[in-house]
Amino acid sequence: MFKTRKARPDLPQGQRTYTSTDVAKIAQVSLRQLQWWDERKVVSPRHEGHKRIYLPEEVVEITVIAELRRKGFSLQKIRRVLRFLQRGMGRRLADVLSSDSKLHLLTDGKSIYLEDHQDRIIDLLKNARQPMFLVCVSDQVKRLEEAPKKGNRSETSFGKRARAAV
Repeated sequence: MFKTRKARPDLPQGQRTYTSTDVAKIAQVSLRQLQWWDERKVVSPRHEGHKRIYLPEEVVEITVIAELRRKGFSLQKIRRVLRFLQRGMGRRLADVLSSDSKLHLLTDGKSIYLEDHQDRIIDLLKNARQPMFLVCVSDQVKRLEEAPKKGNRSETSFGKRARAAV
């Protein structure tokens, strides 16, 4: 009658965990919303009796999912993104969001994209590679700072050349 949950490995000693109440406050969602996402296997935390226990990466995933929902993305679209990351890239959303990740999650409000290389973006909702032109302003600033500095031309030398040309 009831589905049994898959056994999950024990938590490493000293691993920080969060309760449903903590996660609800952090992500600004209701406890019922967390329960519903668990039931739908969007994010499934560990269970200790009737308590849900969340790991930091699950909390990060929930906060991003909650923010995408607030931005108008349906749970169906978000699940497609999560499924592509898991099956297509062998990653979880938390892997993409970690500070040392070379992957970036982007949105224009209509779709959700994954930048997996400096010059390639994947439209996660279409599961297709999109030919997009990227310009990174910080790279351009760095290029300017690294450019060899040439001596400034004085206005007088410019003025002399301009008069000589006349």
